[in-house]
Amino acid sequence: MTNQSNFDIKSAGQISKEFIDRNILTFNQATLFIKELVYGRNADKNNLASVFTDNCGTCSTKHALLKKLADENNFETVKLIVGIFRMNKNNTPEISATLLQNNLDFIPEAHCYLKFEDQILDLTKINSNPKDFVDDLIEEIEILPEQITDYKVNYHKNYLVTWLDNNKQINFSLNDIWKIREQCIEDLANNL
Repeated sequence: MTNQSNFDIKSAGQISKEFIDRNILTFNQATLFIKELVYGRNADKNNLASVFTDNCGTCSTKHALLKKLADENNFETVKLIVGIFRMNKNNTPEISATLLQNNLDFIPEAHCYLKFEDQILDLTKINSNPKDFVDDLIEEIEILPEQITDYKVNYHKNYLVTWLDNNKQINFSLNDIWKIREQCIEDLANNL
């Protein structure tokens, strides 16, 4: 994070209050706190405060929470992005066995992150780095924090339908490829 993307947390909003209650008083401190949280699915993705109660988060909930914090503090230059990238054995070694077992070189994965000006901020895990996926990025769109649930899933599934239609040699249905993707996510969670 740069000093230009830092701000003091002053809002009385719910997310700002959660950070302030933990003595986290700047955006930079909030990003560090979020990055250090364990990677894991939240009980209720529709309630971003669940990141605090669950003491974990995914790329979606962690970045949506930080975007909401920025919005509450009128810092709209931080953007929430969902990008589709080629998740493969090189950028995500934990999924190598699942890809091999299903004879896939990669699987298109939707990944959430933040953008500030031209800087990509990936705070999913302590060792996350945009270099891990940026070379394999296929497309990206800006979304709102409340779009990390159904909207993001539908966007991802629609992309997969098109990908399967354009790659007839891949003999999987959308349900099959989604199950493989879920196994990849489980592989990732088990290796953290």
